[in-house]
Amino acid sequence: MQGALSGLKVLDLSRLLPGPFCSMLMADLGADVIKVENPQMGDYIRSWPPKIGANSGFHVVLNRNKRSLTLNLKNSEAKGIFEKLAAGADVVLEGFRPGVMAKLGLGYKSLERINSRLVYCAISGYGADGVLVHRAGHDVNYLGLTGVLSHSGKGSPTMSGVQIADLGGGGLLAAFAIMAALFARERLGRGQFVDISMADGAFAWNCMRWGKFIADGKVPEPGDGMLNHGLACYNIYQTMDGRHMSLGALEPQFWQSFCRTAGRPQWDTPRYFEPGAHQKELIESVAEFFRQKSLAQWVEHFKDANCCCEPVLNFEEVMQSELIKDRAMVVDLIHESWGAYKQLGIAPKFSLTPGCLTSHAPELGEHTLPILEELGYSAAKIEELKNSGIV
Repeated sequence: MQGALSGLKVLDLSRLLPGPFCSMLMADLGADVIKVENPQMGDYIRSWPPKIGANSGFHVVLNRNKRSLTLNLKNSEAKGIFEKLAAGADVVLEGFRPGVMAKLGLGYKSLERINSRLVYCAISGYGADGVLVHRAGHDVNYLGLTGVLSHSGKGSPTMSGVQIADLGGGGLLAAFAIMAALFARERLGRGQFVDISMADGAFAWNCMRWGKFIADGKVPEPGDGMLNHGLACYNIYQTMDGRHMSLGALEPQFWQSFCRTAGRPQWDTPRYFEPGAHQKELIESVAEFFRQKSLAQWVEHFKDANCCCEPVLNFEEVMQSELIKDRAMVVDLIHESWGAYKQLGIAPKFSLTPGCLTSHAPELGEHTLPILEELGYSAAKIEELKNSGIV
C-alpha cells in the first residue's frame, strides 16, 4: 500500500537533528524527501562517530527513506536547479539562521513567486523575528531560556537523555505545522511560510507546570512537581542491584493496587496525593522498600499487578522486549555494504496507509543523477555540472 503522504514532494535543506527528524517522519509515511546537501561535506551529522560503514549511526537513523542531491547553492546555476525543483515541490524545509536563504535568493518570498502553493517551513532557534533572531543556540540553551531546565531533575537542573527542544519543540512541531499548512492549502489554494522556533516549541512543553504556576504563583523548582519527584506515587526508585523501577501510581486505584501488592496497606491514605513535607518521608519508605530486591525480582513481583510499576530498561533490554517487538518498533535490515543492522520502527500505525522503510539512509549525492534526469538534464550536462563542482 502507498503511505499516507505518497505523492508529496519535500525539499529538505536542513542538517543535524531537528529538520532531518521532521522530514524523516514525512519520508516514513511515503513522502518523496530530497535531502539537498553541499557537495563538499553534506550534512555535518554524517561524520559524527560512531559509524556504521562510512556513515554516522545518527545519519543512518535520521535520513532513511530519503534521496540525496548535492547542490552548491552559492552558484547561480545550482540555484536554477533548486528553483526548478521548488516549482514542482509541495514543501521546502530548512534550518538555517533567519535570512540565510533570502541572501541566497531562495527565501520564501522568492520561491513563492515560482510556486504559490509551496509550504515553506523554517526551523530556527529563536524564530524569524524577535530580540534573539540571529543568536546561535542549541537544545540545552532553548531549554534553559524557556524555563524547562529550571524545574527538570531533582535538586538541580538536569539534562534530558533526549533533545526536547530539537525533537519536540522543533522537528515534531514542524511536521505538525507543515501538515496543517498543507491542509489549509486545500481551502486557500496557496501555501504559506511556517516559522518554527525551537525555543517557542520548548516553552509550550511547560504546559503542566505553567498551569500550576498561574494557579498558585509558586515558581517551579527541580523535584518539587507532582510529576517530577514531588510525590512518592510517581517516582523512580533504585533496586538492590543498582537498577531502577518506575512507579506511576497516580490514580487511587493504581496506588491502592501498588500498596496491596507491596504489602504496605499503611501507605494507602488520602495524603498520598497531597504535596507537603510528609512526601519526603513516604518517598524514603518506598525507596527503602525497593532496595530490598533486585530488578528481576521486582519485575516478577509486580508482573500481575495493575499499578503502573515498570522496570527502567536499557537499550539492549528494550530491543528484546515484547512491547517493542509486538509494535514493530525495531526493524532488522541488511545493507549491501554495512551488513545487518537494527533500525528504529515507525511510530504511527495506519490501518489503510501504513508507513514503510523502503530505503537506507543515502550516501552523499547518491541520487543526484536520477533527480537531475527527472528535471530533464542530459548525461553530458550532468557530467559538466559535476566537474565544475555545482553538484
